[in-house]
Amino acid sequence: MAVAASRRSVMTLFSDPTCPYCHRVRMVLAEKGIAVDVIDVDANDLPDEVMDFNPYGTVPTLVDRDLRLYESRIIMEYLDERFPHPPLLPVDPVSRASARLFMYRIDRDWYTLMGRIALGSPEDAEQARKELRESLAVTAPVFGAHTFFMNDEFSLVDCCIAPLLWRLPVLGVELPPQAEALRVYMRRIFACDAFRKSLTEAEKEMIADVS
Repeated sequence: MAVAASRRSVMTLFSDPTCPYCHRVRMVLAEKGIAVDVIDVDANDLPDEVMDFNPYGTVPTLVDRDLRLYESRIIMEYLDERFPHPPLLPVDPVSRASARLFMYRIDRDWYTLMGRIALGSPEDAEQARKELRESLAVTAPVFGAHTFFMNDEFSLVDCCIAPLLWRLPVLGVELPPQAEALRVYMRRIFACDAFRKSLTEAEKEMIADVS
């Protein structure tokens, strides 16, 4: 019988191997080298244990002793504060607020479109695919302004963006020629140790080609 997560001696993350929201939490864990027990689950058929910890029945769900957390951005910020080295959010309040706003916009704009591609009708999916491609193309120059997204240091914002970019081939989104700065960023972020370590076998099979 599996040991209940509440009795585990190490932090436990319930994660779907193909979920982009779980992927970005795994990136934070990898970047910080946190000892964690990752339990692979099917987001569409969650075990009762997860349902007990998370009233919304979603993943990722994190259990750290008596603490139960859900919603990926909350988990990511908790991990950054709980394990402060290396820091993945700026120190000053203005920059931290800007980073949080970037993450909010990434979720509201790009992740919403990704959801429509995956779950919408064929017509809606194609429209969302077009909107995502155009939005990324327009934003591409921003990716060339710094080593990472709006920052010269790797941050939680990169952890939000990278899983979506990795899935572009699966989503059927082909970047236009004018998005070269974004392609350069993708090659850089996909080569990071944290990103490579965060990939599940299912994600490796997605084979993102950014040549």
